[in-house]
Amino acid sequence: MTDDLDALRTELDAFAKSKPKRANFTPREERIIGGFEDILRFFEQHSRAPQHGEERDIFERLYAVRLDRLRSSEECRNLLADLDADGLLDVQGQPSALSAEEIDTDQLLAELGDGLESGDIRNLRHVQTRAEKKAAEEVASREKCPDFEEFEPLLNQVAADIASGVRETRKFGLKSEIQQGRFFIVGGQIAYVAEMGETFITDHGRSDARLRVIFDNGTQSEMLMRSLQRSLNADGDAGRRVVEADAGPLFSGEHEEGDQASGTIYVLRSKSDHPTVVKHQEVLHKIGVTNGKVEQRIAGARLQSTYLLADVEIVATYELFNVNPHKLEKLIHRFFADVGLDIEIPDRFGNFVRPREWFLVPLPIIDKVVELVKARTITRHRYDASTASILPV
Repeated sequence: MTDDLDALRTELDAFAKSKPKRANFTPREERIIGGFEDILRFFEQHSRAPQHGEERDIFERLYAVRLDRLRSSEECRNLLADLDADGLLDVQGQPSALSAEEIDTDQLLAELGDGLESGDIRNLRHVQTRAEKKAAEEVASREKCPDFEEFEPLLNQVAADIASGVRETRKFGLKSEIQQGRFFIVGGQIAYVAEMGETFITDHGRSDARLRVIFDNGTQSEMLMRSLQRSLNADGDAGRRVVEADAGPLFSGEHEEGDQASGTIYVLRSKSDHPTVVKHQEVLHKIGVTNGKVEQRIAGARLQSTYLLADVEIVATYELFNVNPHKLEKLIHRFFADVGLDIEIPDRFGNFVRPREWFLVPLPIIDKVVELVKARTITRHRYDASTASILPV
């Protein structure tokens, strides 16, 4: 047993040493690495590389273009070689929407620029060329947002919610949808209506209002409501309004007659003797949702890598009624994404795997999150790992 543990530690140490240490890189290299890590997360979630196509999600199209640029730069391929375990940067036989003449490292860095420096790379500049041409006047009138740090967390959260399915996008339809506090996708960027002045009547007898619109690339525009409407309409199907996913009540406070049982949220603690697990025993929890019995779900845990190849104990359960279990599980995992356990262990066949759904979060915080889900206010909050607290967005 001791020999097996020593071998495991050796393998884990080798893996840790193979990962780039951020302190050794220039800001330029940091930005390239950060952009590729988002592509890796996409690959991990969808089991495929991001692809081009008008029918694709706007963020997938962003990653597809970025991946083309990384593949076409020898400097980037060399820099990212240790991170590319899945061969995403292999240029042999890979489809590309870009020609070699279009790509150089400086252009790539320009694409990575604003988004990575702000901690989120969902800047869609290179998929919005058509939209910019359609709304040139509105884009030209934008200026740097002086207090963007106040809006950035909110815009980042909305982008994450769209990607995880917590929020949905619908085709823009009516001018009445433009209201203060609402989000839109215009010209490939997320736009937030931060302020809306009093409605007035134009010389042509139409109602209008002055808006302050904040964009996720750090700019703002003091535009008229009709200008935003024109931009959204000019984008066609790409002009979208962002809404919260309508899954009905996630919880029923009390079980009432006629309610349909949907499953159970379960919180587990591992009995693994792995050093990392032992070190964080009290705050390391697996959070999941099951439609069946939790006891049946965890049977044979010590044989499954998803349970860290060890027995587990149930530390909390929350019964669900009238809820979409899959959507709720994604929502909770998205909420704790920043504190997910990052560890590789060998499975029964010697293949290294990364177990998911394990989070370094205290149990009382999980209880509070369940309460936020009950109140349907979880999307208005975020988890701050540095203080182990839940804060309003």
